[in-house]
Amino acid sequence: MGNLLNRLRSGWGPAFAAEAQRRREGPAFGPAEANRLAPQDVGPGRILALVPAHNEEGLIAHTVRSLAAQSRPVREVIVVADRCTDGTAAVSAAEGARVFETVCNDEAKAGALNQVLADLLPTLSDNDALLIMDADTLLSPRFVAVAARRLRYQEDDAPPIGGVGGIFYGHPVKGVIEHLQNNEYVRYARELQRRKGRADVLTGTASLFSVTALRAVQQARADGLLPEGKGVYDVEAMTEDNELTLALKHLGYRCVSPRTCIVGTEVMPTWTRLFYQRLRWQRGALENLRAYGLTSTTASYLVKQLLMHLSVAFLPFYLTVLLYTVLTRGFPGWLLWWIAITGVAALERVWSVKRGGWRSLLLAAPLVPEILYDLFLGAVYVKALIDTLTGARRTWERAPPTVPGAQRHHRREALVVAVTATGLLALDIGTALLCAVLGIGWDLVAVFVLGGVGAAVVRMSRFYPSGLFLTSGEELHPGDDFVPPPDPPGFGGHTVPHTTLRNRP
Repeated sequence: MGNLLNRLRSGWGPAFAAEAQRRREGPAFGPAEANRLAPQDVGPGRILALVPAHNEEGLIAHTVRSLAAQSRPVREVIVVADRCTDGTAAVSAAEGARVFETVCNDEAKAGALNQVLADLLPTLSDNDALLIMDADTLLSPRFVAVAARRLRYQEDDAPPIGGVGGIFYGHPVKGVIEHLQNNEYVRYARELQRRKGRADVLTGTASLFSVTALRAVQQARADGLLPEGKGVYDVEAMTEDNELTLALKHLGYRCVSPRTCIVGTEVMPTWTRLFYQRLRWQRGALENLRAYGLTSTTASYLVKQLLMHLSVAFLPFYLTVLLYTVLTRGFPGWLLWWIAITGVAALERVWSVKRGGWRSLLLAAPLVPEILYDLFLGAVYVKALIDTLTGARRTWERAPPTVPGAQRHHRREALVVAVTATGLLALDIGTALLCAVLGIGWDLVAVFVLGGVGAAVVRMSRFYPSGLFLTSGEELHPGDDFVPPPDPPGFGGHTVPHTTLRNRP
């Protein structure tokens, strides 16, 4: 059995590196005395904010002002102006932020952050913390105060917290496509609360990291215990926030998202932009898992990916079994229990967005818009899987037809995707036909549907099955029980008080 597990690990990727040398085998990654402070301690020493920005002239002022308006303002805001050709740097400086301009960076956001961290980390103490947030993000007023306290107040009997992530909502939310995305975010926020704050990803929209944890990641990369990199971030990763989360967890750190740490982030206004955003997220997640290999940390992520792709394959499987039954035995009729379990699933879809306000409920109730949205995301997952398997060229967005060679590349890419997708669909349908002929097709459909309905019932409850195995440090603490208002999360519209960071303590 051990040999089989080793073969599986080596076949998927290097199991990093023996779970980061068994959590680094030393007290440096355990809860240090400096972490054992009273709950009323407001947080770490200095808090600095890094805001990577590429041509964000129209949004950067709002972002910097949201930092100035925090109940616990950060000591300094550093806008990392990466290859900007607009007024991002000038606007940032006018708002009181320090501007760091990258030099010859061709490694996207991760490369820009590595440049500033290379200069900044040696000047900070282990008691400091860094808030890293996107330029299109606004923080709720208590974000920094709650995240700082959560980062500093750590339990004696639990592993240290390496980062505190935000719970993000769409902001502003206008059309149907934006509301569909926001419903997805509302459900994810509810799921985080059911997990007692345990986060799968320290979101790149806004997360607070301990300097000690970031230094540990940097050193572990240099020692070969994490995927190779020249700095804190792996520049080969498409989703640097997801990769950094995996790095911290492999080193034994916990990652949490208290319910009060709310951020508003830009949502995609068009289907094309949404497609490429989600394609980047999903392909990045798959590539991160391949880079780390099969470990105790990645096992749960791999199971979730498997279930997600099985969900995509379920519809063709079900339709094939239904068609075979109709052709061979006639229409099976409408069974009452099928209608009942469908009703339970529909109720859960509506129930899970109740904190999003009446617009979220109105969009979820008819089911059809969200079913179509799920089919759209399913197509993204299939495309990401194909791109990962075939090693397709990475892209942040679709290249305009005027770019030399773009049309030829699009045709070649479309052909590869079409052929591979057809093959996967044929395999799915063939499996469904074989199961139908053997008489187990409906049994498998029933198992999948009942499993989904059971999961929906659990999601409607406050019970989280694996919560039995969570440490106490992942539960909410007094003061973390703020529930966001239905409309985007307490920013007072799109206006942020005109407060600069000058003369801040």
